Amino acid sequence: MTDEMSTVLPPYRIKVVEPIPFLTADERRAAYAAAGHNPFNLRADQITVDLLSDSGTGATSAEQEAAAARGDESYAGARSWFRFRDEVRDLTGYPHVLPVHQGRAAERIVFSALLRPGQICVSNTHFDTTHANVELAGAHTLDLPCPQARDLDSDEPFKGDIDLGALADVLAGPDGDRVGLVLMTITNNGLGAQPVSMANLEAVAALCRRHRVPFLLDAARFAENAWLVREREAGYSDWTPRQIATRAFQLADGCLVSLKKDGLAPVGGFIGLRNAELYAVCEANLIATEGFSTYGGLAGQDLERIAQGLREVVDVHYLRSRAASTARLATLINEAGVDTVRPAGVHALYLNAGRLLPHLEPAQFPGHSLASELYLRGGIRCAELGSLYLGAVDDEHRLLQPAPFELVRLAIPRRVYTDAHLDYVAETLGRIAKDPERVRGYRIVSAPALLRHFKVRLEPIA
Repeated sequence: MTDEMSTVLPPYRIKVVEPIPFLTADERRAAYAAAGHNPFNLRADQITVDLLSDSGTGATSAEQEAAAARGDESYAGARSWFRFRDEVRDLTGYPHVLPVHQGRAAERIVFSALLRPGQICVSNTHFDTTHANVELAGAHTLDLPCPQARDLDSDEPFKGDIDLGALADVLAGPDGDRVGLVLMTITNNGLGAQPVSMANLEAVAALCRRHRVPFLLDAARFAENAWLVREREAGYSDWTPRQIATRAFQLADGCLVSLKKDGLAPVGGFIGLRNAELYAVCEANLIATEGFSTYGGLAGQDLERIAQGLREVVDVHYLRSRAASTARLATLINEAGVDTVRPAGVHALYLNAGRLLPHLEPAQFPGHSLASELYLRGGIRCAELGSLYLGAVDDEHRLLQPAPFELVRLAIPRRVYTDAHLDYVAETLGRIAKDPERVRGYRIVSAPALLRHFKVRLEPIA
């Protein structure tokens, strides 16, 4: 019945709710100043609509909570581990599975096993913690996004793809022997939540086999990528999202997965591998640093929630509803006068802050300025992906090299906000767009050397 109607219904109804705070404008200004004008430093009880991250912020289902009640907390060999392992194996086809408490733990373990100082990790785009963990392993990152990604306004369906020509040149060139890993992020979170096509994954797999380079997926949003493949790539419209996801996993030698996204869980992740020797090295690291190999830092109840979540996340009705909600928000934001990276993804929308705020130079961090204004005007928390996050600065925190784009990410938690909440976000942006010159720039007061954006403190420019 719903397939014949224009309204796309979420395949669930709300059973448990929690209150959200409503601060006055003066209270928000005081809170933001105390936080060093950094949304990461705000308290949760100072936020009205929280779009900072889609990681671990979703709502669990009644079935997930029922499964959690059956969690087996045995230290080794718990029943919950075997259910988790079997679900992951069934989804991915990988024989070797290690649970971890979140995706960055998987990155640390695998990179320390695969990468040596001076080597290169090549990707369509490394996200922030991925980049940091590569560097901590002593290696270097190389991003090779496809040329189509440079046009934020085009409706090219797979801007998350890697540049195959550039990848082939690197692998066959003088630095080819230094490439220790090719890592494909699906969807491409650093480039506007854009999906990666199956054709691109197949070509990457063939190149890596030819040059004998390990090929892994960073598959935190495997289900959402599968949905967009189903909707946009020829030959996959009759496939289920689960079938597409399984096919993607089978093209790679292994994967790193944060299950705080498409695991529909507040915590958790896993490493999936084909190679037994690599698995043994990673398992030893896991036991020493995360926990025994049948729990990896997770409680039995976490393993149960994830096992159930992996079933729910590939449901076609859920994915259709989530994608439609994000697309609807994109339309409202565009109609309000703010451009977004096109086409709309699923887990997030990316605002073109540089275009909205042309009076601000990159050194004044227009992306951060827009994110700040969203909080000050409406209590909406989100994150900048522009020169504050990606730009190069000197020891005095002055911008040396700006980011290619000044973007703001609105990351949408799964099964949390109604259309009314998202309408409020679009309305707030519309008010900002009516008088964008009011928005002030910022300068850095203090910042750490690594992962600057998490703990930076700033002040507005008078």
